[in-house]
Amino acid sequence: MNLLKIVAVAALVAGTSQMNAQKKNKETAAKKEVAQQKPVDNPTKCSNIKEGTFLRTNYPKNLWYMTIKDNVHTEYYNDGKDFIKSSVVFVDECNYKVIVLEKTEKDNPIKVGDVVSNKVVATQDNLIKINSQLNGESFDLVIMKVPEAIK
Repeated sequence: MNLLKIVAVAALVAGTSQMNAQKKNKETAAKKEVAQQKPVDNPTKCSNIKEGTFLRTNYPKNLWYMTIKDNVHTEYYNDGKDFIKSSVVFVDECNYKVIVLEKTEKDNPIKVGDVVSNKVVATQDNLIKINSQLNGESFDLVIMKVPEAIK
């Protein structure tokens, strides 16, 4: 009977010890994650949006990606089969408008001639947070500039 009590107490101590170890590992991982987060760029690097290939952080490339080159802004959908092409007009360093010139993507409510006002709100390395406004509605999106070597 004493052996059974000893085994039960040992199992309880081992279980408690394991729970404490897991808790400490979670706390350590959370501290490392906070320490590794970088602050946003100050000042904001608005020029990052002027040319390149961009992905939305929450979309795979086959659903959506965007290119900006020679003041032409093109969003590609459905594995690149559909697109919305716009001209880009920079109002200042961080504000720009896109004017829709043509589109093949039928499900998108944006129409040829629509003007979308965009503002680069923040940057962090290759991430760019943009606030877009169209027809009185405003929304934020975060895109990632793809390094040249990865394209």
